[in-house]
This record gives sequence, structure tokens and C-alpha cells, in this order.
Amino acid sequence: MKLYKILSLLLEYPTSELCAHWDDLRDEILLLDNAVEKEKQSLLDFICWAERHVLTKLQETYVRTFDLTPDNALYLTHHLFEEQDRDRGPTLVELSEFFQSEGFAIEGGELPDYLPLVLEYVSTLEDERGARLFLKDSSRVAGVIAANLESQDSPYAPLLRIVENHGRLTDVAGCQLRAAG
Repeated sequence: MKLYKILSLLLEYPTSELCAHWDDLRDEILLLDNAVEKEKQSLLDFICWAERHVLTKLQETYVRTFDLTPDNALYLTHHLFEEQDRDRGPTLVELSEFFQSEGFAIEGGELPDYLPLVLEYVSTLEDERGARLFLKDSSRVAGVIAANLESQDSPYAPLLRIVENHGRLTDVAGCQLRAAG
């Protein structure tokens, strides 16, 4: 499930460690078996874009894109509930308890609905079907965020489209379907 791990890394706040491993990520992308060529190319294009910038510029772009623009927030429940909705808290607790029951540790004090964290969890699942079923609820939010990012010509938009597509490309039985092109 390396695709989801790669997406998780690319959607996290950029670090010097990430920037030191662009070549490794590129190699992993070329070997992905659960991504179509268009998705692989989107990942490679993102890395090419990121490599053209110094770390501080990547970090500035990330903060401006995700932290300072609420419509682009990577916290899934932010898009599902009103700001003062009482259901958001219990949903976060339930998700946190679910991760704990699965033996998945949430480190760094992050909220359990943070998309890179959700993708990190999905990367630990044993089969593609289970991963796509888990992403099903996230795909609608990923689509909303992707549309927002596309309107801003953000290089992050294709990454969110991949998440959206993997959450919705299942048939009734939950079997993987291949996207065209």
C-alpha cells in the first residue's frame, strides 16, 4: 500500500528529511502496482515541482495553502460539520478510539481526521479493497478540497484527486476498478 504512504508524506508539512528523499520517492512511485499511469505521473510532477523550490518556500506554500485557508484544511471533519457542530467532537473521539483499537498510534498530537494521518493508516491495511473502502468516506471531502485547490492552481490538487479517485473507484462488491488513462 505504498501509494497511500507516499500520498501521506507528500501531504504532510514539508521537512528537510522529505526533501532529502525525492529520488527514493520517485523510484517507489515507478514501482507502484495500485496506481494507474496518470496517477504516477501526477506524483512525479508534484515531486518535480517541489524540487524546484527551497524548503522554506515549500513550507510557506504549504502553510498558505492548508493552514491559512480553511476551505483547504486537511482535517476531514472540518468539511463535514459546521464550525460549532456538536457532532464533530464525538466523531473525532470515535475515530481516535478506532485507530487505537486497530493498534495504530497517533503521534505528535495530531487530530485523527488529519488526511495525511488517515492515509498513513490506510497504508497499513493489507489489501487494496479494504483501503479503498476505508477511503470511501474521505473521497467526497478530498474532491471538495481538490476543487478548491484547482481553482487556486495549486500543485497539491492532483494529490487530492488521487485520494478522491481511490475512495470512489469501487464497484458494488468493493472490488477495485481501473481508472481510464
